Amino acid sequence: MTRSLTKKRLGAAIAAAAAACALGLGTAGTAVATIDEVDISCTNKGGHDPGGQQPSCKGSSLTQESEFQNPSGHAPGGWNK
Repeated sequence: MTRSLTKKRLGAAIAAAAAACALGLGTAGTAVATIDEVDISCTNKGGHDPGGQQPSCKGSSLTQESEFQNPSGHAPGGWNK
């Protein structure tokens, strides 16, 4: 091999490594999603939603139903009961 060809290959290898590092480090930590427990409904002892109730319970004989949700409001698989 000639020196010119060796320099070109070495330069291309260094450029590829630099690009891979820049892309890998530049995108790290940009997606931050939190999974929070959200109240979704109340149920009475019969297992039904009482009329006019909000998602958070306001009575003594009610059971709070909640689920884990991501910021878009969807329940991620494997997180809920």
